[in-house]
Amino acid sequence: MSLLALREVTRTVIPQDQPALTILNGVDLVIEPGDHVSVVGRSGSGKSTLLNMLGLLDTPTSGEITFDDRPVKQYSAAQRDRLRGAAIGFVFQQFNLLPGRTALENVTMPLLYSTGRTFWRRKRIAADMLALVGLEHRLNSLPDRLSGGEQQRVAIARSLVRGPRLILADEPTGALDLDTGQSVMELIDDVAERTGAAQVIITHDPTIARRARRHFRLDRGVLTPVDDPAFEPLTRRDRKEMAPAAEDPLDDLAALGLADAHGSDA
Repeated sequence: MSLLALREVTRTVIPQDQPALTILNGVDLVIEPGDHVSVVGRSGSGKSTLLNMLGLLDTPTSGEITFDDRPVKQYSAAQRDRLRGAAIGFVFQQFNLLPGRTALENVTMPLLYSTGRTFWRRKRIAADMLALVGLEHRLNSLPDRLSGGEQQRVAIARSLVRGPRLILADEPTGALDLDTGQSVMELIDDVAERTGAAQVIITHDPTIARRARRHFRLDRGVLTPVDDPAFEPLTRRDRKEMAPAAEDPLDDLAALGLADAHGSDA
């Protein structure tokens, strides 16, 4: 069973007083549980539109999207919203943190829509998630008191706090320096590996794309597999060596465990 699949997906828009514009053209992409996929493309190639399709934010003009082998068009808008909130985590280039809220409050926000024990334990779950990304000492810090890398870690914690099955990252290191960016990618990889979440990384940076196991290029709305030695997947040792030694908050990750962070009913 595939987790998410796009089959012959096309997206066409009609700008005012202009001819129809095809942004995605016959896209085929199957994401399996635990998959790790990168999509590279230049600005204007359709990456943001593809991300919206993968995140169930938009519907295709033609073609089909399935989640757990069920056509997404069978879901109501409210059902799509619930599925997206429960199963998909977004990591963006811009951190989108609430400026007047602490790191803990930012990460707690998605859990306000939970029910039962998860709702009542939301602050503990959020605190454990921040500890998982190495920010247990920054729980009460406001975003403007955090470095760029720390803000991105808060954003990652917020996106993963509900235990998504699919992580969608849109240029996640675009606002970071090289060393911090590599550290952040190592963090996402480690959390995904330990939770079994699939990853789709959309980027223009071949160094970031190379971390994935499968690679695609999006050009003028057409998605094709990349068969280029420069994109040969990195081994886990390679990824560790690329991450700065001083920026490794996951030394005790096994001891913490994401299952503890989510609780038994998350």
